[in-house]
Amino acid sequence: MKHEVSLYILVMAVVTYLIRVLPLTLIRREIKNRTIRSFLYYMPYVTLAVMTFPAILYATDTPVSALAGLIMAVILAWRGSSLFVVAGAACAAVFVLEWFIA
Repeated sequence: MKHEVSLYILVMAVVTYLIRVLPLTLIRREIKNRTIRSFLYYMPYVTLAVMTFPAILYATDTPVSALAGLIMAVILAWRGSSLFVVAGAACAAVFVLEWFIA
């Protein structure tokens, strides 16, 4: 069976277009429901976290070093450190643990 790549690309384009256009055409007035507004506000953050979290845990050779880097990043971010400091410290924690574990 021969697969038509152009058909797949066309279907993907139509689906992507509909996902972006339908909310604009179906919802004409301002959303006043607090629950829906809250849901729509936090959706990008949740989606980013769900996509990033597994990659964090499987990016290193051992789960122990990945968890240590994650904990380091969460603690520093919680304390208000800059993104550069958080990323650098998490990478350093993973590097040091990978050095001693391997």
